Formats: sequence, C-alpha cells, structure tokens
Amino acid sequence: MRIDDQLHIDTPEGARLTLSLAGPLPRALAYGIDLAIRGLALALVAIPLMLFGRGGMGLYLVMLFLMEWFYPVLFEALWQGRTPGKRMMGLAVVHGNGAPLGFNGSLVRNLLRTADLFPMFYLTGFVVMLITRRSQRLGDLAADTLVIHTPPARPARPHQDGDSEAPDWPLSRDDQLVLLAFTDRGARLSAERQEELAALAYPELAPAAAREKLQRVARHVLGGA
Repeated sequence: MRIDDQLHIDTPEGARLTLSLAGPLPRALAYGIDLAIRGLALALVAIPLMLFGRGGMGLYLVMLFLMEWFYPVLFEALWQGRTPGKRMMGLAVVHGNGAPLGFNGSLVRNLLRTADLFPMFYLTGFVVMLITRRSQRLGDLAADTLVIHTPPARPARPHQDGDSEAPDWPLSRDDQLVLLAFTDRGARLSAERQEELAALAYPELAPAAAREKLQRVARHVLGGA
C-alpha cells in the first residue's frame, strides 16, 4: 500500500489537476537506481583511463564531477522530469503548479542536494519531506518542484458514434484542445454542466441544442463519421 498524498490544483481554465505525490520510499529507490547506474558508468570508464596515468585520473575526476551534478539535471530537463531511476519507479518531477519541469528548476533542486545530504545519508532531506505538506525536500522547496507518480498510459480513445458537423468558424489549436477536453470529460459531467459549457460556444441556441451541436463538432474534429 502506498502511503502518499494527492494534491489537487485548479487550473486557470477551470479544470482540476490531480497529482499523486511520491513519498520518501519510492524516491529513495529511484535514487538508488540512479546511483547504481552512475557507479557502473564510472567503473567502466575508470579501467581504460588508468592507462593514461595522471592525465587519465584528471579526466576521471572531471567525469565524476559531471556525473554527480549534471546527470540528474540533464535527464530531468530533457526527459520530462525523469531520470532513469525515476522512470523505472514511475516518478517524475514537475513544478509546483503541475507544469513540466524546466532546466532552471532542475538545476536549482539538484544544486541543493548537498544541503539535503547533511549530515549523512539524506537525513535532512528525509526529515524535511516528512514535515512538509507536499513531501518536498529543501531542493524542491527552493525550486518549487514536486515529485509525483506518473499516471498510467491512457487507453485509446474510443470511436465517437453519431453524426458529425464541421465547425462554422476557423478552429485554432486552442479551440481544438477545448473540444477534445469536452469530449474526454463529457461523460463525467452532468447534462446541465455540458449545456452550460456548450452555451458559451452557441449562446444563440437552446442549451440542449447547443450541447448536441457542440458534440457533433467535437466528433468532426476527432474524425467521426
């Protein structure tokens, strides 16, 4: 059983984003996997570098520094907030508002790992995670980041049956996203709420007629027949 919390964020668009916060145990396991990967990579390059004497030792120390400080930064910035260890554990780092992690956020949270390590074995980071509401260590607090469980892959969207109708206005990318969101979430909304949303697009129609027309337009965007 996972003893983690859920965080609910209301977006400016009126949608509710639910994030499942990761606790210390899965984060520690992900860190252990990444530590093993870094150790194996350094061990593999250490053997040939020993043949170059002091020059090889100097190069090894440079690689040790880069692996320690930039391994997590590069993976998190370029791989949707995930290192190999986090990916294997189904974790990802995001900003506090649920937005994808950027390079600056990853850099800040990882530069402060030294403070979380004090006095040994991530003791400070572990204690801070236990007492903060969103399971954040010091680096997360400074960068305003969260470690979350990534949701499972969503099943393919079923084919939308029914008539379709081409929109009577040029659809922008944001319009298409709104229509897709309306289709995905429509089953979880009451008919009254669907009619209220549809009235924003077709205020000249009766609520029920506006909902049916918006559904037909959404099916057209999805390629329905």
